[in-house]
Parts: sequence; structure tokens; C-alpha cells
Amino acid sequence: MAPAAPDGGAESQRQADLLKQEGNAFFRKERLSAAIDAYTGAHYMLGLALVNSQRLSEGIKSLEKSLELGRGAHPASYMVEEIWQELSKAKYIEWESLSRERTSQLQKLKVACYEAIRCYNSLDNPAAGVPVEQLNELDEVFMKAAKADTPAEVPDHLCCKITLDIFRDPVITPSGVTYERAVLLDHLQTVGKFDPVTREALEPHQLVPNLAIKEAVHAFLSEHGWAYKIR
Repeated sequence: MAPAAPDGGAESQRQADLLKQEGNAFFRKERLSAAIDAYTGAHYMLGLALVNSQRLSEGIKSLEKSLELGRGAHPASYMVEEIWQELSKAKYIEWESLSRERTSQLQKLKVACYEAIRCYNSLDNPAAGVPVEQLNELDEVFMKAAKADTPAEVPDHLCCKITLDIFRDPVITPSGVTYERAVLLDHLQTVGKFDPVTREALEPHQLVPNLAIKEAVHAFLSEHGWAYKIR
């Protein structure tokens, strides 16, 4: 059962505790699927409670665990989508905070470098400033340093051909095309059992996780947290 919308950190924590108790009860009765659902909800509500309490790093870990459990049990469910939305928000907030800190540090370093160059040039001529060429070189260096924190286009090979969004849970079909798992499963159920691009016959059991793309997405998001922003 999907948890209700949280009213705050304390309420989220209370619901997390209740869901965990439900999960334990289901597990004792060997109702494993129901137990996983309850544990998924528990990690989700706990993650929200931690994020709302400004314990961002802990909240992200809990939401990631919830997402892992949810994908394993019901990869195309709305609950998994909801967890991803909250995780993306938390990740983006985390990136914003770190980005501001890096920008501030880079600006201080740039000012220090400018002053060092000015002092060096004034050794022979106290009235000398910083030549335009050196200023341009300095600007280029710090522009490159800030590039990772500058929003840009996500590479096409990291985006689903249907949603055009960055992959979350990529799977590859026998024809070699990679899709977002939940979107492709929905296509197979509601449109027809065929590959959307190649039109070849396709069954859900033929889908294989594309671990190479998943790792590439993880690496990209680690360096470009702005890509977590939900469009």
C-alpha cells in the first residue's frame, strides 16, 4: 500500500516506523512481496523525514535503498516514479549546495591569482597592471574549472529514445536498442509487444539491464548534478 503524503519530518518518521513493523509482520508470515512493498515504503518515508530534517546525505541513502527495493519488486509502478522524483529533488539540492561552495572557492582563488600576477608584474614596474592576455588566460582556466557545474545538454546516448530524459533504469532489447525500463514495460503492456524502434516482436522477459549505460549515467550525474533537475 502506498504511504500517504507526509505532513513533516515527524509524521514521515512515524509512518516509516509503522511500515517497517508491517514489513516485519509480513515477513514472518512469509508474504515476501508484501514485506518488500512495506520495507520500500518505510525507506521512502524515512528518507523524506531525513531530508525534511536537513539530514540530506542520510536521506538520499535511504531514498536510494527504497528505489532499489521498489525497482526489484515493481519496476513500472507509480511508487517507483514517486521515489525517483523525491530522490532527484534531494540530489539536486545537494548539488546546488556543493556548487555554491565550489563557486565561492573558485572565485576566491581567482582573485588570489589575479593579485599574485599583479604583484609579480609590479616588481619591475610598480604602476603595471595585469595584461589583457594574462587576464584572458586566467578567465579561461577558471571557466574550464567551473564547467562541470554549468548546466548543458545531456549526451544523447545517456537519454531514453522515448522520454528523451536521462536514463534511470536502462534495459537493452535483443535488437540492441536501450530504453527506460518502466517506459518500455508500459509500452509492451498498453501498445503492443514489439520494440518501439525496430518493431521486432518483444517480450518483457527479454529485457536485460544495460549495466554499461547505467554506470555511464551514474558517472555523469556524479560530475554534473544539475542533470538531476526535473524538467
